[in-house]
Amino acid sequence: MIGPTPLLDFFKRGEVARDVRMVAAEGALSPRAHEQLAILVLLLEDPDPEIRRTADDTLGRIPVEALQAFLARSDVSIDLREFFADRGIFPSEIPAIEIDTPLIDTDPVEVPDDVQEGQESVMQKLAMMTFPQRLKAAVKGTKETRSILIRDPNKMISAAVLSSPKLTETEVEGFARMTSVSEDILRTIAHNRAWTKRYGVVVGLTKNPKTPLALSLNLMSRLHDRDLQQLSVDRNVPEPLRIAARKRVIGGASKG
Repeated sequence: MIGPTPLLDFFKRGEVARDVRMVAAEGALSPRAHEQLAILVLLLEDPDPEIRRTADDTLGRIPVEALQAFLARSDVSIDLREFFADRGIFPSEIPAIEIDTPLIDTDPVEVPDDVQEGQESVMQKLAMMTFPQRLKAAVKGTKETRSILIRDPNKMISAAVLSSPKLTETEVEGFARMTSVSEDILRTIAHNRAWTKRYGVVVGLTKNPKTPLALSLNLMSRLHDRDLQQLSVDRNVPEPLRIAARKRVIGGASKG
C-alpha cells in the first residue's frame, strides 16, 4: 500500500530549490520507488529546461524490466500507467514485490556513518553538509543519521527521512514516541496505514503530547485496556484526551 509522500508534496508545492530539483532529476536522491517516479515525472514540467531534460534522460535510463514490474503493481495510478504507455512501456504480467527499492540510483555511495565515533561526531559531519547533501543523507544514510535528521528543523529534511527506502517499522515506532519531532512528522506517520497497523506505533502516537489531538482521539479507540488506563491518568497528554480515555475506562468497567 502506497502511503503519504511528504517529499513529493514539497515538489508539488514548488518549495524545492533548483539544486535539490537537479539532484532529484539526476536520479541521485533515490527515495522509495513510487516517490522517485512521481518526482521525475513531475520534473518533466519544471520551469527550468535543463532540469526537464535531465529528468527525461533519467527516466530513460531506468531499466525497462524494473519499470514494467513496478507498473504492474495494483496501487500504481492509471495516470502513471498511461504516461508510460505513451512511451511504449506497459506493465509486466508479474508485479514487483519490493516496493521500497528506488528504480534508479545514479549516486549509490552510502552516506558514511561511523558508529565508533558516536552520535556527536555524526552530528558534526551533518552540520558541515550542504542542504542537498543532508537531504541525501536523510534518504540514503544509516539508522543513526535518520535518528538525528528526523528532528531537523527544516521540514523537508525531516520529511525525507520518512521517504527513505531503508526506514524500518521499528524506527517509525521510535519516531512516534519522540516529543522532539514536528507535528508534521507525527501526522504523516498517523496517516500511513501500513505503519499504524503496528500497535507500538498507535500507542506511541496516542501517548505523544505533540500528536494533534484529533489524531490521538481517533487512535485511542484501538488501545488495549492497560494502555487506555495509563492514558487516563497521564498528565503529559492534553486534558481532553485524558478525559476521553477516562470515560472509556469507566464505560468498560461498567459493562464488565
